[in-house]
Amino acid sequence: MIILLVEDDPRQLEPLHAALSGVGHIVDAVEDGETAQLLLAQKEYDLLILDWMLPNVSGVTLCNNYRKTGKTSPVLMLTAKDTTKDKVTGLDAGADDYLVKPVDVIELLARVRALGRRSPLWQGDTLKLGDLELHLHSLVLQRGEARVQLSTREFQFMEYLMRHPKQVLSRDQIEQTLWEWGTHPESNAVSTLVRRLRHRLESVGVKDCLETIYGMGYRLNTPG
Repeated sequence: MIILLVEDDPRQLEPLHAALSGVGHIVDAVEDGETAQLLLAQKEYDLLILDWMLPNVSGVTLCNNYRKTGKTSPVLMLTAKDTTKDKVTGLDAGADDYLVKPVDVIELLARVRALGRRSPLWQGDTLKLGDLELHLHSLVLQRGEARVQLSTREFQFMEYLMRHPKQVLSRDQIEQTLWEWGTHPESNAVSTLVRRLRHRLESVGVKDCLETIYGMGYRLNTPG
């Protein structure tokens, strides 16, 4: 999933970012509501994780404004406020769930999995294209009895391709999707990633299903 994580305390932001990235999510992690507003206007997210108490623009305000645009992706609030009144305020603003700080990482990941099932892109724990399968929780690519473990970046690219099968995806689209906000890929990063993923696909017998469309980008075709 593509996740926006907004938390103004770096001591909490960094471990949450690492935990979410470690299980294959693409995470834009920012420390203030103003930056979050800019990103929400530019990019589509599968899930928002918002700290309640942010300087200038609060998580509740972000959530409320996001819902007013008609967006339906799930929102998880992180808050030190645990009274019934505060919970109701967050839910009324459009939040789907909340976690009280300090956040337990294992519980956070479980809540993220549960909320992911509400995403418009939800297709189950396994993505399928023909007889090719991508297991989202184990980062394993499988075809028949052949299985291969993907790295985090390989998995993110494969997930992106399988969610957009038979579509030509440009280098710019791939870079903007896979590389998180504030990072800048090297000029050959996409080519290197394509080469690595083709090697993984070859190990399960479908190397040629990832096609180069010269001058345009790359397309994942149905195996066979």
